[in-house]
Parts: sequence; C-alpha cells; structure tokens
Amino acid sequence: MKLKDKVAIITGAAAGIGLATAKKFASEGAIVALCDRSGDAAEREARSLSKSGYSAVARAVDVTDRAGIDALVEDMKRRFGQIDILVNNAGITQDARLVNMSEAQFDNVIDVNLKGVFNCTQAVVDTMIGQQRGVILNASSVVGIYGNFGQTNYAASKFGVIGFTKTWARELGPKGIRVNAVCPGFIATDILSTMPDKVIEGFRNACWQRRLGSPDEIANVYAFLASDDASFVNGTAIEVSGGLSV
Repeated sequence: MKLKDKVAIITGAAAGIGLATAKKFASEGAIVALCDRSGDAAEREARSLSKSGYSAVARAVDVTDRAGIDALVEDMKRRFGQIDILVNNAGITQDARLVNMSEAQFDNVIDVNLKGVFNCTQAVVDTMIGQQRGVILNASSVVGIYGNFGQTNYAASKFGVIGFTKTWARELGPKGIRVNAVCPGFIATDILSTMPDKVIEGFRNACWQRRLGSPDEIANVYAFLASDDASFVNGTAIEVSGGLSV
C-alpha cells in the first residue's frame, strides 16, 4: 500500500473528486480526515469507510474559517501525532460573464478556492516543517491554465493556485515538503448535473477521448503524487483532461 499509515486531510471530501480521493487514499493505507462544510455528509462517508475496514474520520470544516481550520489541525495532531498529506480540494463555482458578475460572486469564489487553499496550507505547514516531510496537493483546473468563458472568478482562483504551488515548492522543497497541483478537465461530478445536455456534449467533444473524466481518475493522480513514487515531483501542475489541450 502506497500510503500506509500516512495521515491525510482532504477538504471538500463529502462528494465528487474529494470523496473519490478519500476512498483511494484509504484503500492505499492512509488515515483520512474527510473535511467538508457538509459535516453530516462527511460523517456518513467516513462511517462507510470505517465499516469497510479503513481508517477515516469526518470533520465539519469551512475553509474560509481560519479558526475552524486551526482547530482541525490541532485535533489531528493530538489524535494521530502527525499530518503527512493535505489535499486542498474544496472549491465552488459562481459563473457569470464579466459584464454581469457581481462583486459577491467574485469574492465568494476567491475566498473558497484561493484564500481557502492559503488558510489550510498555512495551518498545516509548521507541522510538516517540524516533521521535515509532507505533501501538499492543490486542486487547480484546466481553466486555471487556459481560462474559460464566463469564469473570471474561477479562472483567477485556479491560476492563483498554480502560483501558490510553484512558490511553495521553492519555499518548502528544502524542508522536505513537496507541493504539486492537479488540473482536471471536464469531470463527471454533481457540478455538471445542473448544466444543459448540450453543454455536457460540448465538454465530451472537446476531449480527444470523447468522454468526461471520472473522479476516480483524478484520485489516482493524487494518490501517485502523495506517494513516494512521486518523490522527485515538485512544483508541477499536471493536466488530467483526456487530451483537452492537444
């Protein structure tokens, strides 16, 4: 098992890519903390993992609440004695064209997708520095590489996450901490359920594999990056999009 006895905090872990990542990490031997604003959903998924013989706990966490994040980190250190992996997966969308986007829409997305990544990483980094080891994995997006119509706020947040990743890789690499980002393409999650079929079909056609990705396919990349198999991978932003940009 690639992640045996590693302690992993995963935000936005009650559904979608975050949940798939929690399940993958648990299957690889990690102790996983499923963190989500929906504490009930996180608790339900953690109980399911525990019943299957895996090590999982749940925490109701809002990544914009720094005090709550600090409390989570202290609780994890007290309970398990270490924090080996942080997956900054929590994110939201509030799409609108520039001419229509409200200040609240812009601020909400930046607060969760960008400031939330800063909050969680800064909260765990002293622990990782003390251990002289750790892995930080940030959720960016292909939108954070190429931009996208109607997503000024989301694109800015995901471009920013890549900037975090490359900066922190420089700062933290000498201290034994690797920092990488994953840039998913169009993935079959609940976020797409509100979109018209015509839009979904356009997503499929934009990918050279002519399909949407699955959350498990992103989780597999996170698991690789979290493991010693990726021990010399640092400061990257890996596109996982089925060839969207080819």
